[in-house]
Amino acid sequence: MVSRSYSNLLDLAYGGTPTLSQEKKRFRRVATVPGLLSEVEDDNCNSVSSDAPSSVSQERMIIVGNQLPLRVHQNTDDEGWCFSWDEDSLLLQLKDGLGEDVEVIYVGCLKEEVPPNEQDDVAQTLLETFKCVPAFLPPELFTKFYHGFCKQHLWPLFHYMLPLSPDLGGRFDRSLWQAYVSVNKIFADKVMEVINPDDDYVWVHDYHLMVLPTFLRKRFNRVKLGFFLHSPFPSSEIYRTLPVREELLRALLNSDLIGFHTFDYARHFLTCCSRMLGLSYQSKRGYIGLEYYGRTVSIKILPVGIHIGQLQSVLNLPETESKVAELRNKFRGQTVMLGVDDMDIFKGISLKLLAMEQLLMQHTENAGQVVLVQIANPARGRGRDVEEVRSEAYATVKRINNAFGRPGYDPVVLIDTPLQFYERIAYYVIAECCLVTAVRDGMNLIPYEYIICRQGNEKLDQTLGLNPLGPKRSMLVVSEFIGCSPSLSGAIRVNPWNIDAVADAMDSALILSEAEKQLRHEKHYRYVSTHDVAYWARSFLQDLERACRDHLRKRCWGIGFGLGFRVVAMDPNFRKLSVEHIVAAYKRTKNRAILLDYDSTLLLTSSLSTIPNVEAVGILNNLCRDPKNVVFLVSAKDRKTLTEWFSCCEKLGIAAENGYFIRPKHDADWETCISVPDFDWKQIAEPVMKLYTETTDGSAIETKESSLVWNYRDADPDFGFCQAKELLDHLESVLANEPVLVKSGQHIVEVKPQGVNKGLVAEHLLVTMKQKGMLPDFVLCIGDDRSDEDMFEVIMRATAGPYLSPVADVFACTVGQKCSKAKYYVEDRTEILRMFQVLANASEHASKIAPRPSNRAIIDRV
Repeated sequence: MVSRSYSNLLDLAYGGTPTLSQEKKRFRRVATVPGLLSEVEDDNCNSVSSDAPSSVSQERMIIVGNQLPLRVHQNTDDEGWCFSWDEDSLLLQLKDGLGEDVEVIYVGCLKEEVPPNEQDDVAQTLLETFKCVPAFLPPELFTKFYHGFCKQHLWPLFHYMLPLSPDLGGRFDRSLWQAYVSVNKIFADKVMEVINPDDDYVWVHDYHLMVLPTFLRKRFNRVKLGFFLHSPFPSSEIYRTLPVREELLRALLNSDLIGFHTFDYARHFLTCCSRMLGLSYQSKRGYIGLEYYGRTVSIKILPVGIHIGQLQSVLNLPETESKVAELRNKFRGQTVMLGVDDMDIFKGISLKLLAMEQLLMQHTENAGQVVLVQIANPARGRGRDVEEVRSEAYATVKRINNAFGRPGYDPVVLIDTPLQFYERIAYYVIAECCLVTAVRDGMNLIPYEYIICRQGNEKLDQTLGLNPLGPKRSMLVVSEFIGCSPSLSGAIRVNPWNIDAVADAMDSALILSEAEKQLRHEKHYRYVSTHDVAYWARSFLQDLERACRDHLRKRCWGIGFGLGFRVVAMDPNFRKLSVEHIVAAYKRTKNRAILLDYDSTLLLTSSLSTIPNVEAVGILNNLCRDPKNVVFLVSAKDRKTLTEWFSCCEKLGIAAENGYFIRPKHDADWETCISVPDFDWKQIAEPVMKLYTETTDGSAIETKESSLVWNYRDADPDFGFCQAKELLDHLESVLANEPVLVKSGQHIVEVKPQGVNKGLVAEHLLVTMKQKGMLPDFVLCIGDDRSDEDMFEVIMRATAGPYLSPVADVFACTVGQKCSKAKYYVEDRTEILRMFQVLANASEHASKIAPRPSNRAIIDRV
């Protein structure tokens, strides 16, 4: 039976529950260390809390990938299965960086299909022998998931290939998306069978499992979850074409730590979050973080390394030494340039071959002296594009060899048969230069492997006739579009599309001095040897531990439906404002101070109009008529506008321009909270703002009596943000000697006199009420942005001072669930209006019972 959590997420993802071709069998949890593990059925797991008692004391890491790090084959004799570790698997290699005290459990698929009647036995064997938990996928579902959505949609898109026609990747197919979500749910079920959520860490790998974090976070709010993307992440212009773009972004944001190989990939991801979800990020003490519903999602940038020990063990094999000797004799007197690539459209094999052809045409002396050995690994995908790449490569090789070859010499050697690992290592050892010219690649570890192999060992040096104590040398020509390029500063970087530039780079690699080659090799070897796969894994785990440090300190609960599910994490003292609670306090108190922020209380987010509606004005008047209330509206708007809008609210107090002007009621004069001698600084600031307005489409200047505001709400968000930072620095520089404050806000940069803030209004209100003998025993302050934090701070500080009754009920409340100095929150503006209507009704009811002389009131507008 499909669990409720399954249907909740999947139904809303695509409108229905998929029918799997086989019934999912429950895999019983098995204790791998002493302790008791409670069996929790899915039907009883709809709670989003994670308060289950910890039963496993040893630190564990659950590593989840598309494939388990196992080699599988079936014995023909007894029809049994044979399993062994896949030493080439990155998931296995990273274990070296986690420490011996960390128990590792793997979750993933097997490379071979296991019949349903054997799956339980195979699963038990793999758990007991290898600590691996297999996810068995029906063949039809796997095809739609892997060859469909992963390879037909995500993989091409992440490598910057748009489905502009049915022949280029095909149109978006929602049934493939359904299969992708279904497989991610199956993986989540497997993780849930073995996880101890309070103690275990979960590390999810690559684009195959991008929605898995949502399923895990929904079941365990405080799960310690990291995700690493091994492919590129495209720019927002490319990514936004994906129909399920927001679902994938929100799913990734349910992780605690998201890792990328390069800053470019991370920057693209952050830009997508900004443009599509309206999220902003901050860098603090070297760490980049996204604030997402009270949780900080950390971003890690670190390229993966290689397993040096494995390479060195293969270099020491006698088979490797023998193969090196064979290749030395085969290519004696020739300089070998090497390429090792998968046979797919993104590896640029054909472009590399064309560059070799160009090199031979421009430098005819290289014919007979230089050989390009191109090892073509089998493509991981399939389709017509793979066949086209293969056909073009063969045709180009044939043309080059016919034009420049001679008896005993082929300028290009194309190897498309599978090679043993030691054979590939031997080619690395004898190659004077390695060429990696992919047009787009996530990381590509071929250059790293080449560097280590060129370092060699004593036996291989003797085989090649080199001095074992002498310096090593190597040369790299790498594409600027691959992930390892930024870390290889000694390589010759090229644009693979520029055939002439690649040919020139190949020629430079050939004619460079021996001393220069040695210096470049030494620099590369120092980096690669110290940034291996263990370093990468250890660094990721350390950052994951740091990102999860505050899990138990915060209160967490889940909100949202389907793949829009997210967890809200808040300080234990931060809670939702209960209408019943505040109404009860309202009814029993006699001197009430109410401060409201206009934009967050009286305006609907769906409306472009900033004029208060009739309903809101009516509620304000009802509150103001209560003689126990003093209501103030605090706003960033100018006093003329506010006077026009609230002319019918005779007893409403108004603070304009963030508290610079104050008017206690309609027939009173405007006062200033602080004295400002002059505004000569405007003559300096305004020309600067005009300059940025002219160069930033969608921006404007708001000129007020006390301040100047540069607004870029309608500008391109990224460009506007960059311009705002530059403007902020510019204004701070030219106004350094002026008595003003330059600050940035939500889509604004503001210059105003020092000391002007909304906190002044709160102070003025409390002092005035005390002077009139109305010591407040009820304070309500509501706002929604950073400028309102000054009011919250004053209100909360006043609880320990002489301006409030000792038994005062204080409600500092922000709009939305976010970090704030307020102790309460409300969900949205609709909820605020509903609450004030209840309070107004309570005042009206009280006035009918015991009429009293009226007093006045105050509100706040941003």
